[in-house]
Amino acid sequence: MEKQYLIDDFRKEESWRVFRIMGELVEAVETLHDVGPAVSIFGSARLTAADPYYQKAEDIAARCVQNNFAVITGGGGGIMEAANKGARKAGGISAGLNIQLPFEQEPNKYANVRLEFKYFFVRKVMFVKYSLAYIVMPGGFGTLDELFEAVTLIQTRRIKPFSVILVGSEFWGGLVTWIKDTLVAQKRISPQDMDIIEVMDDPAEIVRSVSRRLVL
Repeated sequence: MEKQYLIDDFRKEESWRVFRIMGELVEAVETLHDVGPAVSIFGSARLTAADPYYQKAEDIAARCVQNNFAVITGGGGGIMEAANKGARKAGGISAGLNIQLPFEQEPNKYANVRLEFKYFFVRKVMFVKYSLAYIVMPGGFGTLDELFEAVTLIQTRRIKPFSVILVGSEFWGGLVTWIKDTLVAQKRISPQDMDIIEVMDDPAEIVRSVSRRLVL
């Protein structure tokens, strides 16, 4: 009998979870609807302000704002903080989509548009929905997750193609080589799938590439 009560409680909880998910979606859509053309910048939460990639992310974000793009990040520290900082200092929209985690992820102070998410997948929907480009700095599993989610959606034509730029040839070079030498060589993906991603280092070139592809 007690087991049945537990099952019934679980079913009720599952039903109410759907409404919480809907609530997150509605709040996010209402908040981000008017941000304008936006670029999402991803990367490690663990980098400090002394790291060259932190400084490069800040520079890229500022250049995005100067080219009339809003900047969206995961709202936490490291690269996310740098990008929000660069966008805010440049006078633009600096959106932080923070995720509730038991460790590591604390909202940074530089986002001037803030959202808090409990569900990773809702947050990921918002990145895809409101981004015209992904700029992917060095990072860990979370960064790779966002990268391959976007690449898969573009590859399978579930979304319109957009720029996916990997920043840091020395960081991403090994992964790109493995994809070519293993996935393409073994016909796990098509050679043209490599066109989805670009590897770049120069902040000015990165922002020019985003702007150029949007015009095209």
